[in-house]
Amino acid sequence: MPTDDFTTAIADLKNLGGQRVWSLMISLFGDLARNEGDVIDGPILSAIMAAMDVRPEAARVALHRLRKDHWITSQKQGRTARHSLTPEGRAQSQAASARIYAAPDDLAKGWQMVLLEKDTPQGFENVGFSMVQPRLYVGPENLVAPQDGLVVEGKDAPDWLKRQLEPALLEESYVQLRIALENATQFLPKARDLTPLEIAALRCMIVHNWRRLALKHPALPRPLMRDDWPGLSCHILVADLLARYPRPATAQITAP
Repeated sequence: MPTDDFTTAIADLKNLGGQRVWSLMISLFGDLARNEGDVIDGPILSAIMAAMDVRPEAARVALHRLRKDHWITSQKQGRTARHSLTPEGRAQSQAASARIYAAPDDLAKGWQMVLLEKDTPQGFENVGFSMVQPRLYVGPENLVAPQDGLVVEGKDAPDWLKRQLEPALLEESYVQLRIALENATQFLPKARDLTPLEIAALRCMIVHNWRRLALKHPALPRPLMRDDWPGLSCHILVADLLARYPRPATAQITAP
């Protein structure tokens, strides 16, 4: 049975919006079994999903969808099903992991502003630039700008620019996540007092709720973030919690 402190600590994380079971399962595999050869046995998968209050039938439907979408493959070993990411699922998880697990100290220290002659080339924002206004973009200094763009090295950014770059539609979601992470930090027992199963469930909920927000907008360089922006606060809290509760090996996780 989960400890009372653990149940209290994760309550807000479980109640945040956007908890589609198939997406939650992608977060779980991306955290626990992202590398080639990593597997999660069926009973362990069921136990982790149950620890996050996912009903067995909902977990089965999600697993079926992910197999159909070629995210997950399953093989039988005796009477036990063993689940793993497909090469396609693994590639997508690896691609997202750099953003999800980046330390706050690793955020870009420099930035650039790019003025384009014409409207935005398709996909310009997808490579990491953020739009200030049509034809005017900012991004990390290491991004390659179009050859015909006017590039200016960024200096001290005013607060109005930082606020404008913050994804306004995600503001409330970031505030809610920050509160949930702060509560988790306050109530969670030390890692040694949690079971590997509890740590696996905890990490999944942290990664999932962070992933569903962070991947919806380009990563801003640190000089373009306000110190009290909820998105930055969440990043710091996520990194701290994941460091305090290291990823358990799947072999350590046992079903209750």
